[in-house]
Amino acid sequence: MSGHSKWATTKHKKAALDAKRGKLFAKLIKNVEVAARTGGGDPDGNPTLYDAIQKAKKNSVPLDNIERARKRGGGEEAGGADWQTIMYEGYGPNGVAVLVECLTDNRNRAAGEVRTAMTRNGGSMADPGSVSYMFNRKGVVILPKNDLGEDDVLLAVLEVGAEEVNDLGENFEIVSEATDLVAVRTALQGAGYDYESADASFLPSVTVALDADGARKIFRLIDALEDCDDVQNVYANFDIPDSVLAEVD
Repeated sequence: MSGHSKWATTKHKKAALDAKRGKLFAKLIKNVEVAARTGGGDPDGNPTLYDAIQKAKKNSVPLDNIERARKRGGGEEAGGADWQTIMYEGYGPNGVAVLVECLTDNRNRAAGEVRTAMTRNGGSMADPGSVSYMFNRKGVVILPKNDLGEDDVLLAVLEVGAEEVNDLGENFEIVSEATDLVAVRTALQGAGYDYESADASFLPSVTVALDADGARKIFRLIDALEDCDDVQNVYANFDIPDSVLAEVD
């Protein structure tokens, strides 16, 4: 999974400079609103909202926008849409399994957007359940290395449910059960470590190795899917060796 994780990290760093910045802002604001609606508008009592706000701040979303989204979701202000979470499943080029997580107020529009992006980029839709069994819901925290060593991180998180710590170059990736995500994030904060993001994510249990051509094709598909307004996250089970990733970059 190192290739996939490093690619995701690279994309994360580029996002702030990306032409799609407005689109990224919209998705992060939507996350805040939905988290507040689901678990209440107080970040101290709603860990999902806390993490959504932190992620928005890290990506330079204006504080006013974040606060308005929090208030809309929490019912302190009128407005906001009736967002629904929908998962679509499919296959990309080379048989790569793809999970597409949408947050939408229009199921038909979301389905049409996802289907179009899939078929135009060498993918195909699949029946519910035919792909999702290859993924596990996990907590994933990205922590900038700075001067930290792997032992420092392990010491902080091992007793609160962390399953593995992966070296991604400039960052560490800490994986846990999704239910242990808040405990891991809180332990890092308690140790004085400033994490980059903390998300409940879907990680593959089996992977498909790709060469440079396959990597370019799957990246094109994921870019097209992420460009859809209703798409929040795309998960795929490809594995790309570092040498191939460097060639594709």
